[in-house]
Amino acid sequence: MNTTTATKTTWAIDAAHSEISFKAKHLVITTVTGRFADYEGTVTTDNNDFRGAEIEFTAKTGSVSTGNEQRDGHLKSPEFFDAEKYPEIKFVGTDLVKKGDDKYILTGNLTVKDVTKPISLDVVFEGINKDPFYGKTKAGFEVNGVIARKDFGLTWDVLTEAGGALVSNDIKIHCTIQLDRIDA
Repeated sequence: MNTTTATKTTWAIDAAHSEISFKAKHLVITTVTGRFADYEGTVTTDNNDFRGAEIEFTAKTGSVSTGNEQRDGHLKSPEFFDAEKYPEIKFVGTDLVKKGDDKYILTGNLTVKDVTKPISLDVVFEGINKDPFYGKTKAGFEVNGVIARKDFGLTWDVLTEAGGALVSNDIKIHCTIQLDRIDA
């Protein structure tokens, strides 16, 4: 009797070579970019192309940065992330489906504040390579999507004289992710 056991591989985000960012329209005419500096995530898979991978990600809301101290303070306040009460944003992947040679659709549950909603993200698998300096096996991804911030309890808003929103409801998510394979 020939039985084979699938070996699971765990990967962890290499924060030194990754970026978790979002973009929002300001006054309907410009785009402001924000980033999270403190985050972690793991991916567990039993194949080389990551189909069906188990994905968990957490970002610390208190680490949000837009390059403007006053705006960052407002984002950390109860009017937006309420970082003191809700210190983390969480994402748990429910499925990663291959749509082409290097293209995937990632679905999962995003939790902001105390609101959890399903979202879908476009993923491009950039490949696997070995780091020549440390010998670690690395995998690269680009992740993009759009969420409606008000769906997650981020409802603060002011209208401009022309009737447009000061901050757009649609928030673009853009992440470049490098994973380190964790050897057992």
